[in-house]
Amino acid sequence: PSISYGCGLSEVSEGYETLFFSEVLGKNHLKTEKILAIIEYDKGLSINVRAYENLMRPSHFFGHLKQGNYQTLKQVTDYYIERQAINGVWENVNHKNDSERYQYFLQKVANIFAKTVADFEDQYIFCWLDWDGDNILMDGGIIDYGSIRQFGLFHSEYRYDDVERFSTTIIEQKQKAKYIVQTFAQIVDFLLTKKKKNINQFTHHKISKYFDETFEQYKYQNLLAKIGFKKTHHEWILKSQMKTLRDFRKAFTFFETAKSDRGPYKVADGITRDAIFCMRDILRELPQLYLTTNKQLTPEEFIEIMKSSYAKIADLKLTPLRLKQIQRFQKSYFSLLRSVAKHFNVLESKMFLDITMRSSIINKYDRVTGDSITHIVDKITKTKPKLKPDELFLLMKEFTLYQNLDPDQKSESLNPEPRQKQIMQGLYSIVRECREGL
Repeated sequence: PSISYGCGLSEVSEGYETLFFSEVLGKNHLKTEKILAIIEYDKGLSINVRAYENLMRPSHFFGHLKQGNYQTLKQVTDYYIERQAINGVWENVNHKNDSERYQYFLQKVANIFAKTVADFEDQYIFCWLDWDGDNILMDGGIIDYGSIRQFGLFHSEYRYDDVERFSTTIIEQKQKAKYIVQTFAQIVDFLLTKKKKNINQFTHHKISKYFDETFEQYKYQNLLAKIGFKKTHHEWILKSQMKTLRDFRKAFTFFETAKSDRGPYKVADGITRDAIFCMRDILRELPQLYLTTNKQLTPEEFIEIMKSSYAKIADLKLTPLRLKQIQRFQKSYFSLLRSVAKHFNVLESKMFLDITMRSSIINKYDRVTGDSITHIVDKITKTKPKLKPDELFLLMKEFTLYQNLDPDQKSESLNPEPRQKQIMQGLYSIVRECREGL
């Protein structure tokens, strides 16, 4: 494929944070630019060389739209479509006429951004999306790691403080992405009619409905993947078990979005309100415990497993509503597993064992967060004078392999030397300490 390159000046620590974070996210199938080289200078500065298949952003289109510059906007759009075809990302697009090509382009953009924000929500990734489309690539790839975070819990009320204003939250990212898609509907209409209409005329454009429906599809697929179902199971569940899956999602979301009575408070780079339940823990432990005991958890056991370190005693009361949701969660969860086992002619015990094995990887106990990356880079920066560049590279690769959350990828290790193993143990410890944070 055709590759684009970029570079930028930053503090050395920021360069290494981008390196570690982008490699971890890339390993777990999130689109992101990659760091090719970090060239260090005096006074803690560096030039970071980045590469990606296509570094175009929505903002590269929006500027020409705002100016009403039809010819340049058409050139930019045509170039992007051609580049996607050259890279083999989009097929059978160049032989279409302008109307077909631009409608194809619009649907692809809507699908990409629906998937991107669904993935961000479900993997607890904060990426400041806004109307200007300047913080993300056209294919949903992450580019600016200055404010990127991956939370350990669904801290859905966190806002980054950019001095002049606060950012969107994870949940608000969906509406911002939808507005970006709406703007592309405006662009396509402008290209086809040569008349620029007001953005408000596209609020109820059919592409908005497509975006919403596609977003919901990806949310359900992501939830099935989190439970531990294989992709071969997804289609059947989505066709024949939607009522049960919908019930499970309601119960799952109820606990995932629960917040501490403490309320909002300031953190180093913004404001937040603590989530109190770790959904990875319950998804990881539930099938294993059922295999051992062959019975559902009591409400007390259920809460005990998934309570986070942020939860206070007052946050964990077993209210009538919580008791109802615990029952709904387990009933729908076990119903899904048994239905799949029956349909695919698999022993229930084998199904629970498979889910246990897959979920232990997908819902890894010690998962990297934004805070852990910051502390890790700080530790490595202090150790770096004693490390050769190739040793540092091996550390980064080993750390990336350790954060692999894909049960279908074989576990690997680069067999680090004793000194590197010692450093890695320190990094693992940091990840565990920060596993529920921002």
